[in-house]
Amino acid sequence: MDSVRSPEWPVAPIGGLAGNSAAARYGTSPGTDPMLGRVGPPPTAPPPPPYRPVPSAAPSLPSGRPPASPPIPVKILVAGGFGVGKTTTVGAISEIAPLTTEAEMTSAGIGVDDPGIRSAKTTTTVAMDFGCVTIDRSLKLYLFGTPGQARFGFMWDDLARGALGALVVVDSARLDDCFPAVDFFEQAGLPFVVGVNAFDGRLALELGEIRWALAIGDHVPLVQFDARDRLSVRDALLVVLDRALDRATRDR
Repeated sequence: MDSVRSPEWPVAPIGGLAGNSAAARYGTSPGTDPMLGRVGPPPTAPPPPPYRPVPSAAPSLPSGRPPASPPIPVKILVAGGFGVGKTTTVGAISEIAPLTTEAEMTSAGIGVDDPGIRSAKTTTTVAMDFGCVTIDRSLKLYLFGTPGQARFGFMWDDLARGALGALVVVDSARLDDCFPAVDFFEQAGLPFVVGVNAFDGRLALELGEIRWALAIGDHVPLVQFDARDRLSVRDALLVVLDRALDRATRDR
């Protein structure tokens, strides 16, 4: 049987040591005694150092850049009378699934809760609505929608605590339902904006007539918006922020 030679081993001359013998591989001189196994161990490398786990280090930030701070939380109220679109307003802008406390309207509310003839409303908020929206990396709005019925008015004081401002939603066809909300924020001294919800894309009265009917001063912003449209709600909330910032600047 022919011998098998690895390609890297040197070729032995005729009559010399076999190219794959221990003497040729390890440099030992042949002796007269028969070679049994290895004459000596091959040169070995030093043993590797013992394993030591490397502690995980926190990712380092680029030099010169401070760590990003979380956005500042700002509490905004969405208030108004019964059936004016507060829950719709919060749901249109919230970046999370809004928390609602809707309950079915029953016959017990007939003559007490009047959503108006144009409304197909079948539920009502019995506690509050909640949603949030991030304006930018430095500001996040937390929206709290108030219940509209007078019997839940005791909750308004708690919901208004810590709020920066309020959006008072108004139905131009039922202005009498909006007086309690306007009076509440005027007495509380909380900056607010009156947002007239354009049901079906139109108003029953002009903005100037609404301002006169609600008896609000020129310092209170009055805007028209659509509670179903995200961008329209965003613009109304930005007016609330601007109003609150103006109040904070003047107070300082």
